[in-house]
Amino acid sequence: MNIGIKKGNITRQKTDAIILSFFEGRKIPDSDVAIVDKALRGIISRFINNGQIKGKLGEVSVIHSLGGLSADRVVIVGMGKKKELTTDRIRGTIAEVCRQLRKQRVKNIAIVNKGFRTSHISSEDSVQAMTEGALLGLYSFQKHITEKKDKSIEVKKITIVTDSKADIHLLENSINRGNVLAEAVILARDMVNEPANYMTPTDMVEVAARMATEHNLELTVLDEEEMRKLGMGALLGVAQGSCQEPKFIILDYKGRNGDEIDIALVGKGITFDSGGISIKPSNKMEEMKTDMAGGAAIIAATVAIARLKLKINVTAIVPAVENLPGGAALKPGDVLTAMTGKTIEIISTDAEGRLILADALGYANKLKAKRIVDVATLTGACQVALGSICTGAFGNNQLLLDALITAGNRAGEHMWQMPMYDEYKEQNKSDIADIKNAARGGAGAITAAQFLAEFASSTPWVHLDIAGTSIGAKERKYYTKGATGVPVRTIVNLVSAISGKR
Repeated sequence: MNIGIKKGNITRQKTDAIILSFFEGRKIPDSDVAIVDKALRGIISRFINNGQIKGKLGEVSVIHSLGGLSADRVVIVGMGKKKELTTDRIRGTIAEVCRQLRKQRVKNIAIVNKGFRTSHISSEDSVQAMTEGALLGLYSFQKHITEKKDKSIEVKKITIVTDSKADIHLLENSINRGNVLAEAVILARDMVNEPANYMTPTDMVEVAARMATEHNLELTVLDEEEMRKLGMGALLGVAQGSCQEPKFIILDYKGRNGDEIDIALVGKGITFDSGGISIKPSNKMEEMKTDMAGGAAIIAATVAIARLKLKINVTAIVPAVENLPGGAALKPGDVLTAMTGKTIEIISTDAEGRLILADALGYANKLKAKRIVDVATLTGACQVALGSICTGAFGNNQLLLDALITAGNRAGEHMWQMPMYDEYKEQNKSDIADIKNAARGGAGAITAAQFLAEFASSTPWVHLDIAGTSIGAKERKYYTKGATGVPVRTIVNLVSAISGKR
């Protein structure tokens, strides 16, 4: 789909549909709505007067122009109260309207930018939000469906119409950033939506290799022997039950001079999680193909960072393994030794994500990264606590936590800081090793984060638990059923802020 910008008169746009905004509380059309209303002989005014158009958030009114305009349809979208408008509302509304128009076989759409900007939302921000909303809202994953839907009903082109030629260059930059972010999210969604037999650890390496070639990233992949030499006993313990070879993926982006790593991004890459010997119930086990969503998000975010040419050095680390109950599988009661030398008693083989992350965090510290952010579908407990709307954020550095939550707010990806009181560490104490991998007594998301904190050590670190937010059960805003791509845009926003570019 092509998204472009042009200066023009909205009444002369030859397109299948024009999208105009209308705010709650308005009694008469104004701005471009008034211009279109006049061309349509006052039909919009009549709909406002009789209460058919109220401007409530999510309200959509489709009016056929019947030759009154060059466009076939006019779509009036309710945006709620003007003072409550946010870029995320713009993103979500455009996504939902584009989906609705696709069902009506609309191929070409024009959107009037003027009505989506306010005193607190710039044209650049609104255009970026529109771009992201359209691309993400129209996403679908049909790779393995043999009878694919008719491609002729797809939206082919979206034109954002502005009233100032001087804005064109700035708005083209906004479209580009929106494209980069949305395409990164789509990459992550595609990876997570793949069945586990199409997204093995080796397949994750192939994706990373393709992205490295296309976007000038440096790729290093450690195999089992190299991991063993480094002492990655925690990661290899998880991998030993599967015939799939474990892979330790490292992507380096050099955006500035110097060898210092400004931030290490770590993503959990369990390509299928059966639970191992502590096997999961069969109900919804097919969803465990998505247990590599953290790793997918980190690969995708790193690609976006490279495409945006941010002046920062970033290292992405994705430990990729399967967790299966084979004859050589890890057992409850076993003791593993992590790369840091810390010993771990295994209480549950289904608490495997924290084991592979222990070695990944140890590796990031060995590289002396200034900051670390890890992303993982780590605990069902976090989903119980926060549901599917909000990601749990844990860490040892308030400045980094605050920056990440701000980055999430800008992306429309909600983050909620969870407590990390020292008292929770008591639940992770082992009688026979330095630490155990699963605590009892509640607070499962917090004790899992406290486990990771042992391996993050004193480096400023934030852990994002996306167990609830990585997949969705239905369409919502710019999310479609299946993988969401959370928190790709948040991570890119955070790295942009650290690099000094908003």
